[in-house]
Amino acid sequence: MNGGLHGAATVVLSSIIAILGLVMIVVALAGGGGPTARGVLIGALFVLAGAGRGWLAWKGPGAS
Repeated sequence: MNGGLHGAATVVLSSIIAILGLVMIVVALAGGGGPTARGVLIGALFVLAGAGRGWLAWKGPGAS
């Protein structure tokens, strides 16, 4: 991971976004939603966005 503080902050915030996505999925399922409930779908998008951004910041293009 290059970028010092900026790179570390990107990974931390990306992890927070992914965790929020997981929380959204759990809340939607606990509230009686099914696999296609709005909260599950949006939560899955948050998880994918957070994980993707974190991976790109950690080991993506340009990383040595």
